[in-house]
Amino acid sequence: MMIKKSFIICFLCCSALVFGQPNPQSKKITKTFFPDHEQIENVTPALQKKKGYTDYEELTSFLNKLVAQHPEKIKLSFIGESQKGKQIPMVRLTNPNSKEKIKVWMQGGLHGNESGSTESMLYLLYKILNDAQYNYLLDHIDLAIVPMANIDGYLKEDRYCANGLDLNRDQTKLMAPETTVLKNAFTSFNPEIALDFHEYRPYRKDFTQMGSFGITAAYDAMFLYSGNLNVPKNLRDLTKTLFVENAKKQLDKNDLRHHDYVSTGDYGGEIHFNQGSHNARSSATNFALNNTISTLFEIRGVGIGRTSFKRRINSSFLIAISYLETACNNIELVKSEIEKANKLANDAVVTSSKKIYKDSIKVIDLDANELIDMEVTIRDALQSKPKITRKRPKAYLINKEEEILIEKLKTLGATVETLNEKTELEVESYLISEYQRDAVKYEKMNLQTVETIVKKEKISFPMGTYKIPMNQRCANLIIEVLEPEAPNSFVSFGVLETSQEQKLPIYRLLN
Repeated sequence: MMIKKSFIICFLCCSALVFGQPNPQSKKITKTFFPDHEQIENVTPALQKKKGYTDYEELTSFLNKLVAQHPEKIKLSFIGESQKGKQIPMVRLTNPNSKEKIKVWMQGGLHGNESGSTESMLYLLYKILNDAQYNYLLDHIDLAIVPMANIDGYLKEDRYCANGLDLNRDQTKLMAPETTVLKNAFTSFNPEIALDFHEYRPYRKDFTQMGSFGITAAYDAMFLYSGNLNVPKNLRDLTKTLFVENAKKQLDKNDLRHHDYVSTGDYGGEIHFNQGSHNARSSATNFALNNTISTLFEIRGVGIGRTSFKRRINSSFLIAISYLETACNNIELVKSEIEKANKLANDAVVTSSKKIYKDSIKVIDLDANELIDMEVTIRDALQSKPKITRKRPKAYLINKEEEILIEKLKTLGATVETLNEKTELEVESYLISEYQRDAVKYEKMNLQTVETIVKKEKISFPMGTYKIPMNQRCANLIIEVLEPEAPNSFVSFGVLETSQEQKLPIYRLLN
């Protein structure tokens, strides 16, 4: 028992120093399970040096060089500034021809301490432009890449942006300038496929309690795709059975371990593993709610410095190429399934619950230095069931004083209209019947948990009242931000503050 306690104390001390001093991963673990992939060429800035990562000047120099070498295929633009005044670059690649194209969005570096994700995007750019076996992809694809989304965080190897926000928890409340910039660029590009590259932490505090003397994560890559029930089922199925499965096969061919995304959480003193996601506050679901084929990738890398750096880049590169190849081979299928999804008018799922069951995952037992199957409790968002549902409205109406909500809706891609005259309409209104406000802030916001009474009534709305029609591509995302009980709504995040017995300035128009 004393030995185990000593190990855990040592483990925690190492893990607390997450930026590589010291690295919690032993050379033995690296050699046995995560040897580097030497086929990765030293063609990006970080790969051409022994320490550190690509800095901002190296990034812009690298991109400018690619533009100079391939001006007919790549265009560089800047979509906005970081909070510290750094221009955020986006590159757009395609071969100029008359063939039908499919639009693919990729981003890396949304979390500043996940440096491998940015380097993977740079490596992908280089290979697509310079390796003849990949050139054909641009005949069929219009590709937009933001390689370093969180520049300020990246330059100090910090997960968060300059004002302390997590950019992948900010996708509905839109409180960070970088989030708005990225959303505007995403909406303008209007992709059919959207990919977000991340890295995850393989050594966690709660892992010290597992196995005989602790464990570490074994998967080179994990796939996070949405289980949100407002994402049309045909797109959820197409993402899983075609894109994700093809990428997993490619990883298998290269002896890289993979799994659907899992992360730990404490539930009544027990550690459970959450699988998948249905949270609109993060990119995987947020993109999917735009009726887009969407996946977020987590590569094993946070907190281990440059250990297995080429292996990590190779994992992302193989996944990215697989998605691009699958897109090229299925252009008509993807476009037709998105068109089907755009025409659906299913009931709105306001809240849902995850399926809970026992299963096993592969982990590395640190004491035995072995890959083992460990039985765990899974809370599976990919097998969600609806709890609160409502009839999908024809439109939402919002009081004309709520300009902040309207600006956020427009940033999320929503088309907004206004009533051009005073109009009496039968609508459903929300009355707050139960209310709780968190005293401790989450992401600088006081979260609100509410229950509402939805009541039909006739209301005379003044000219200038905002109308958000639901016959638009991002209608499912509109549901997530406007239905007050939804866990990532404007009300839940405190963007729209409310209180007990208050009537909300949002209405549902059914007819």
